Amino acid sequence: MKIALLGYGKMGREIEKISLERGHSISIIIDREDLVDKLINTDVAINFSTPDSAVNNIKLSLDSSIPIVSGTTGWLENYDDIVEHSKKTNTSFMYSSNYSLGVNLFFELNKKLATLVGNYKDYNINIEEIHHKQKLDKPSGTAITLADEIIVNSKYSEWSFDKNNKDTIKMISKREDNIPGTHTVQYNSKIDSLEIKHTAHNRKGFALGAVIAAEWILNKKGVFNMSDVIKDTNFKF
Repeated sequence: MKIALLGYGKMGREIEKISLERGHSISIIIDREDLVDKLINTDVAINFSTPDSAVNNIKLSLDSSIPIVSGTTGWLENYDDIVEHSKKTNTSFMYSSNYSLGVNLFFELNKKLATLVGNYKDYNINIEEIHHKQKLDKPSGTAITLADEIIVNSKYSEWSFDKNNKDTIKMISKREDNIPGTHTVQYNSKIDSLEIKHTAHNRKGFALGAVIAAEWILNKKGVFNMSDVIKDTNFKF
């Protein structure tokens, strides 16, 4: 499989390494200031560029009829536009806030716990995310996904950084040195607390999941997310 890498930061380099280990080749690498009109000699693209570059990179791939897997967060105000562009070009698109297989299992656990606790009104919910200082967006896309999944199954309708607002899911974002990503969902009441947590030890899990998603999306048509991959019992990881 020939892969175009859109964005060549730490994640892009890790994806390159894992792609080669899995027997794929890199057809082109496009970084911030590279200008390319069309992708050629490419089977699939993986985008981990900056938020400012994400929309243009995704459209470049779709306009080239190349399916694309995108993990960049911080651009989702344009998500619906990209979905329409994917349908218009009849080219597959996948977005996930986190491609780690472990995190996507964590998403499923989060949804289940939210459903179970949703009927109990005594619990307040905190979501804490900790990342390295180079991460540009805050909160993380993963934390927003966790909050959105809880909102569907709870009394809450939104999340907020406001510590004093008891009517929202309290979001806590921290930036520290050398933290690939830690996410904690906590339910607190006056009598007890429930907590689920995912801790990434390095970037390899994110990169591996992105490459697996690229393998999965090849020859498919539609708009997908990582849960489609996780739930595909016919697909061998």
